Amino acid sequence: MQLPSAFISKYQALLGAEAIPFLDSFQAPAVHGFRINPLKPPANLAIDLSHPIPTVPNGYYGKVAGKTPEHQSGYVYSQEPSAMQVVQVVNPQAGERVLDLCAAPGGKSTQLAGMLNNSGLLVANEIDRSRAKVLVENLERAGVWNPLILNEDPDSLARHFPRYFDKILVDAPCSGEGMFRKNPQAMKYWSLDYPAACAVRQRTILPAALKMLKPGGELVYSTCTFAPEEDEQIIAWLLKEFPLKVVPITKTAGMEDGRPAWANQNPALADTVRLFPQNLPGDGHFIAKLRYEPTDTASSLIKTQRSNVAGELRKWWQQLVSTEFTVDPATNLLSFGKTLYSYHPDIPDLQQLKVMRPGTPVANIKKQRLEPAYGLALALKPQSVQKRLTLTRAEWQIYVHGDTLSVDPKLPKGWYLLDCQGMPIGFGKVVQGTLKNFFPKGLRFQI
Repeated sequence: MQLPSAFISKYQALLGAEAIPFLDSFQAPAVHGFRINPLKPPANLAIDLSHPIPTVPNGYYGKVAGKTPEHQSGYVYSQEPSAMQVVQVVNPQAGERVLDLCAAPGGKSTQLAGMLNNSGLLVANEIDRSRAKVLVENLERAGVWNPLILNEDPDSLARHFPRYFDKILVDAPCSGEGMFRKNPQAMKYWSLDYPAACAVRQRTILPAALKMLKPGGELVYSTCTFAPEEDEQIIAWLLKEFPLKVVPITKTAGMEDGRPAWANQNPALADTVRLFPQNLPGDGHFIAKLRYEPTDTASSLIKTQRSNVAGELRKWWQQLVSTEFTVDPATNLLSFGKTLYSYHPDIPDLQQLKVMRPGTPVANIKKQRLEPAYGLALALKPQSVQKRLTLTRAEWQIYVHGDTLSVDPKLPKGWYLLDCQGMPIGFGKVVQGTLKNFFPKGLRFQI
């Protein structure tokens, strides 16, 4: 790999003798990792779990294939190892309200959801609409229950969520120096002035984020760059301009202190974390945790979203529940587009927001009826349905291609939750010995 000469010179000046192993690390192969999803029920996974990441529960070194039941059903998520450390620092607790402000493609959001164990509320936002669509797919596949997925700019969000969140993650758009090994194209966008330009954008995002944080709440700021302009210097600026205190991050082997010498010599910056690729397997990250301590601790009230499901639509849902489920999987229902959703009752009124998903899709609205939604199949506990059908891996390949399957003609008519080796993969409808395929057309693929 031919690194930009200005990049080499910059880090030789900043790192001194450390620059040699740092720059050499870019010539080594990229390190891959993945996480096993704790939200999913136990299943027989065909995945090598022999190389765990010591500091990340459910995290492993290695590569996983995309076109497998494990990936399609959301049991596994491919994620760069050092990126996993960020959510460990956020450390969300059961019942908390958590915002992932710059969330696409969704690795950190799905990890947050797993640690929340589908309690509290996860709001995942992405300002770029095309990337927000990828975020939707990844959260759906992970079986996250009632996530609010938005496509907003930070200032707009701040007007709707005043002092609302217990924890906010800002995995900031940055110069991406840590991406050079995995994506050499990132070097084409880099210049000596690029980190400073990125820092300007970061300084517009963070004040809006702080408006959404409860007094005493925590902001975790992270980047995948090594540039002091976007790392320690941003934290030094935040500490100067806002009522924030650095929360020390517990460091394990391979993690280094942030560098006060690269900012304003504030000793608190040593309590941030630098992950360098020569010291810890991965592409590298910077992480800081800050507690918001304003003098004004008054809380703010918001107008919450009300259910709009009544009359015939609610009757159809109750009929579907009575014939296909053992328990009602959704107590709060919202009709949004041509889909019925389960949603969290604490979310704000959605009228003025750009909403990608208000919650978990539970049913598709058809003429005079409802059909169970694909997203519900990936979020349900298997014991919640009345009828289940197990497919072999060969039959799974037929299913994800969108084809019908022949089944025992004695099977009762109706909707079945389909699984492959214990992994729920979607819904199918049995009619006279044929399993009709309801795998979403936009997701179908061939192996």
